[in-house]
Amino acid sequence: MTATTAHRRSRLSLEWLGFAPFIVFAVMFLILPTLYLVGAAFVGRDGGFTLDNIAGLFTDQILAAYWISIRISGASAILGALIGLAIALAIIRGRLPDGLRSAVMTFSGVASNFAGVPLAFAFISTLGRLGLVTVILKTVFDIDIYRAGFNILSFWGLTLTYLYFQIPLMVLMIAPAIDGLKKEWSEASQTLGATPLQFWRYVGFPILWPSFLGTLSLLFANAFGAIATAYALTGSSLNIVPILLYAQIRGDALQNPGLGAALALGMIAITALANIIYLVISARAERWMR
Repeated sequence: MTATTAHRRSRLSLEWLGFAPFIVFAVMFLILPTLYLVGAAFVGRDGGFTLDNIAGLFTDQILAAYWISIRISGASAILGALIGLAIALAIIRGRLPDGLRSAVMTFSGVASNFAGVPLAFAFISTLGRLGLVTVILKTVFDIDIYRAGFNILSFWGLTLTYLYFQIPLMVLMIAPAIDGLKKEWSEASQTLGATPLQFWRYVGFPILWPSFLGTLSLLFANAFGAIATAYALTGSSLNIVPILLYAQIRGDALQNPGLGAALALGMIAITALANIIYLVISARAERWMR
């Protein structure tokens, strides 16, 4: 064995040593818990194999929970994607000050990770029945949003709350794709007599479309698995899957650990599908941008 070969093997072993903590973390906190849930979903109360837990997912209560979770995730993902795309286009391709981009991207990095009890408290303080914005609208503009039908503890209230972290996440995810739009393409379209609207219709948006769809699926998965914000904001008044699963874990409802595992398995399947769609579309988008 030559010195060069020994050096390469030593370097490879050091690289795997550096990668080892991630492998250990993934196995302990992702792979093993997932395998446990898969197994527990097929275990009955007597400890034997059963399909009753999977069949229990098709009861009216659980189907309704999945349906409202999918609706909230879809609504917040679509709105967050559209608003985030508009913001990203404005700060990257627009004529706004250059310093504004760094400020927006920094805020997006912070806001995309701001969730849970603090976010729920912030929205209750802002748009609750005695929230700051609610009181200002009522006293200054004589607009009572609660009399008009709005409720922070409702479907649209939770969707609006989710948008706080969905929009910044969209800005962060779509920014590299917008940066990949080469200036030569815009200049070439102008040379051929195309208007800016025609450039975006026939060149810009078709190129961004795969990245947009991929990020949309990621936003859906991000909202579907959120629980801390939803529970802190609505408690048990909104029957979404994460809250139903949390109640099962605490023993407040259902009283069937196997059914709770089946609930979690259903969530894993839906979020995994959304992430697979994101990975496939993102890979194709990256090949196109090259």
